[in-house]
Amino acid sequence: MFMARTESRPLQSRRGRAAGAAPACGCVAHGPAMRWAHRRLENDLLHRMAAGGPAEAARPFGAFRADSAFMGEPLACAKPLVLTNIRLFDGVTASLRDGLCVRIEGNRVADIQPAGPRQEGVESLDCGGRVLMPGLIDAHWHSMLCGISQLAAMTADTPYIHLNAARQAQNTLMRGFTSVRDAGGPSFSLKRAIDEGLVHGPRIFPSGAMVSQTGGHGDFRMPYEVPSRPDILSHPEAAGICAIANGRDEVLRRAREQLMLGASQLKLMAGGGVTSLYDPLTSVQFTEDELRAGVQAAADWGTYVMVHVYGAQGIQRALRAGVRSIEHGQLADEETVRMMADHGAWWSLQPFFGDDDANPHADPRSHAKQQMVAEGTERAYALAQRFNIQTAWGTDILFAPDKLARHGHMLAKLTRLYAPLDLLRMATGQNGQLLGMSGARNPYGASVGCIAAGSLADLLVVDGDPSRDLDFLTDPQANLRLIMKDGKIYRNALA
Repeated sequence: MFMARTESRPLQSRRGRAAGAAPACGCVAHGPAMRWAHRRLENDLLHRMAAGGPAEAARPFGAFRADSAFMGEPLACAKPLVLTNIRLFDGVTASLRDGLCVRIEGNRVADIQPAGPRQEGVESLDCGGRVLMPGLIDAHWHSMLCGISQLAAMTADTPYIHLNAARQAQNTLMRGFTSVRDAGGPSFSLKRAIDEGLVHGPRIFPSGAMVSQTGGHGDFRMPYEVPSRPDILSHPEAAGICAIANGRDEVLRRAREQLMLGASQLKLMAGGGVTSLYDPLTSVQFTEDELRAGVQAAADWGTYVMVHVYGAQGIQRALRAGVRSIEHGQLADEETVRMMADHGAWWSLQPFFGDDDANPHADPRSHAKQQMVAEGTERAYALAQRFNIQTAWGTDILFAPDKLARHGHMLAKLTRLYAPLDLLRMATGQNGQLLGMSGARNPYGASVGCIAAGSLADLLVVDGDPSRDLDFLTDPQANLRLIMKDGKIYRNALA
């Protein structure tokens, strides 16, 4: 049956006595064990009432249902779980398949089987003819920086940044994103807390601090902090948001530090950015030798480097240095895209169209650079398709808490450029392949983004038809009827 993990905490009475303390009468019926059992029963009934009203409260314990993990702990099944009456999108092929069921054992997909009679010794969950698909993956996410302003990120106490990120991680999971590739920031502690079940959130593939040259896109220091002193770190450096390195030796040191802390891949800044004020957007950052040092450090640990860069010259330099994932790149020309194809590099694109989803920028210099990127975005997607580049999807929501509710919309709106199932495959199976490039540095030891025997059981059951559109992702509360991560159910609204 489904088992909900709970913790017993003594409740304080009005007189300050623990509610579980033995009563003076010594009667067994009123003792600690019975009080504890009564609380368990009462809490279970309250959970059921909240999930579905009086009718839900009357259901047997084996059919326990929860609309939200935040009412308690996620639900785990003590037996194998079979998801029946489904239309399967497996994240591998751009198609829907009928007449199948999926068997889950522990935290893995055990098998995909033909639909048939109810099996013995398993729990069955009828999905009502809805689409079963892998959990979504955002390949360019900032777990620590998406839900706060830039001012807060640069000035707030580091514990506040972490507490805010923990709350946003819960919301990210409940929007259907079961994995993210963190593209820079001190997400190691958040990842550990999620993996240990202290807080809820997606799987995090962390990059750690963004490694930047002086004056580069990751140099967030104020002018009064220049020149730098070796014995003083700026606030963003001390918080683990960035790591400034100049020269091959320093790049090696900073790269190895992030690997030591647990980075599954490394993030280097190879060109100018929108949010940074010092560098032109098309500036080229780090020498080829410096980039090679980061690539070598990553390769020695069995993983790869992703680089922030927009312009053609910076992309070409990164490719020559052995970089395997180009982040952004909206200003690439045709020659550069051909080079990306020849090198087998990934192009991690974001839908930067300068529309309502754009990250806010009050400074006119940043806004002007943002417009340059927006003008190149649609052309970049066209070139990626024309040259058959391995393309990843991500959002790069940064310093924009008001944009988080539009997370799924940033995928759905791209159906004007891609067939819906091809786009959904990009945000599941293809992104999962990119995450898998971390090799032995993969923190989870199995594939994500697909539904196949042996893959991690990160699944969604949705109201919607992804062969027509992905609009169902714009309202996750209404349309994500089942959210499962690691074989545990975080939402079940399949009644």
